[in-house]
Amino acid sequence: MIKVAPAVVVLGQNSVALARKIMTVLPGATLYGLAGRTSGVDVSFTNFGETLRELFAGGTPIIGICAAGILIRTLASLISDKRQEPPVLAVAEDGSAVVPLLGGLNGVNDLARRIGEALEVKAAITTTGDIRFRTALLSPPPGYYLANPDDAKKFISDLLAGAQVRLEGTAPWLSNSQLPIDPKGDLTILVTERLVTPSANCLVYHPKTIAIAITHPSVTIESIQQLLADAELAPPSVAAVFAPITIAANPVIDAVANTYGVPTRFFSSSQIETLHTEGYNLAEATALTATDKSGQLVASSSHIAIAISPQPIDPDTIGQPRGRLAIIGTGPGGSQWMSPEVKDILKSATDLVGYKTYLDLVGSLADGKQRHESDNREEIARATMALDLAATGRYVAVVSSGDPGIYAMAAAVFEVLDYHLKPEWESIDIHVAPGISAMQAAAATIGAPLGHDFCAISLSDILKPWSIIEQRIAAAAQADFVIAFYNPVSKERTWQLTAAKNILLQYRKPSTPIVLARNIGRPGQTVKVITLDQLAADSADMRTVILVGSTQTRSIQRSDGSISVYTPRRYTTD
Repeated sequence: MIKVAPAVVVLGQNSVALARKIMTVLPGATLYGLAGRTSGVDVSFTNFGETLRELFAGGTPIIGICAAGILIRTLASLISDKRQEPPVLAVAEDGSAVVPLLGGLNGVNDLARRIGEALEVKAAITTTGDIRFRTALLSPPPGYYLANPDDAKKFISDLLAGAQVRLEGTAPWLSNSQLPIDPKGDLTILVTERLVTPSANCLVYHPKTIAIAITHPSVTIESIQQLLADAELAPPSVAAVFAPITIAANPVIDAVANTYGVPTRFFSSSQIETLHTEGYNLAEATALTATDKSGQLVASSSHIAIAISPQPIDPDTIGQPRGRLAIIGTGPGGSQWMSPEVKDILKSATDLVGYKTYLDLVGSLADGKQRHESDNREEIARATMALDLAATGRYVAVVSSGDPGIYAMAAAVFEVLDYHLKPEWESIDIHVAPGISAMQAAAATIGAPLGHDFCAISLSDILKPWSIIEQRIAAAAQADFVIAFYNPVSKERTWQLTAAKNILLQYRKPSTPIVLARNIGRPGQTVKVITLDQLAADSADMRTVILVGSTQTRSIQRSDGSISVYTPRRYTTD
């Protein structure tokens, strides 16, 4: 029933270990910790109330390791629609109690039981129907949808008063309950994928048994809706949208899936081939494959087919998802430099691809992921491997430090796509998630040296000739840009920095401020300010970003002995 990964919220360091224990039974959960009082959390927050209200409004289940009262008071102003509210639970700081507070229609009791089992305590469930009948009529298990929850309160009250209920359809989770089931009962529980009109005496559950197959981009949402209506099928019974992998990138697939709030799954031609050769058209073969060949075709056209499975369909066990490739930037250092988007990607990804040093920067967000490490110079091979992995339906994150689009893996991936495209890569959803660049982080440590026009130049001549680099340094220096030098010195390249300095001295004063920023955001961070005439080959290495001031850049000696460097926003020629 829980569709969104929960947020576990803690207010002190003593609760972090308990939170991590709870999260072992909650895949994808995020640990939120109060800044200044917690460490080793996924997200730090400073305002408890704002954070909780934002999570609640966004539909995120909340597990607060704190007193129940503080959760209730914090969320009181937002409590209005019980059908929409996400689960909210309070867990005692010593793990001795698990109390469901909100979200009865969205699985809060099931969530409480799961957490209780992990902590070896009994969840404090107070819902009378759940206790008496040992089942939750309001929150059916995955694969079923309650069509008329507003009728459930009276329905359950009648059951508690002694009414009998007859069961029509297949509902395994109710068969093992203590419901007063009687074939002649006055109340009815109906399990059907057909459109019916619910009533106060009849709870209607729609099983997720319908497979929609799409095989051509000309299909429209309206045509799907018409087929379902003509067959008198209930939209909540749609389990997933299925299609051949060759059209996975077509927007209509996601559009239909989003309309019905279901996932998409894809088949290779070999998976569909047997049924296709037996005389079924491609759409029919796709729909029947989705039901493990045991389904019943109820509607079809040349590019659409609808089949009903005899039992609920679990899309996660059928075909493959559309492969996803995210090229992410972790920032220059640890988790505090990562954007929330990057953290979300890392939590969701199945595979991490990158240079070992960069993968290590991900920390605990890499736990449970397949790591694919390679040498830092193997960018093309790394990009190719990532694309091949994603083509199999994996969610791959290519990890760069800094920003992935600045001297990093984003360009490598698109270069491979441009020059070595394979047909199977066409189905991949590719996304670039930005990060804080090394030059931005370096500038922030010392003030605002990038406060006016600036550029970035890599001094590595491995992928471009030194003659081009010379031209660019001279042009940037003559144009009076602040310059960020990446890759200034390596074991094999020791003379380029001196050559760059000599070019700069033709256009800049020897006293021009130079910022040497090494290991920014990592252990051993150093930031040093020197002048241009002091710049030497032994001043830097591959972990150093060098910021060269323009003619306008200034240094300020602070009273505490520190130095700040900035470039004024107003450019003067005096």
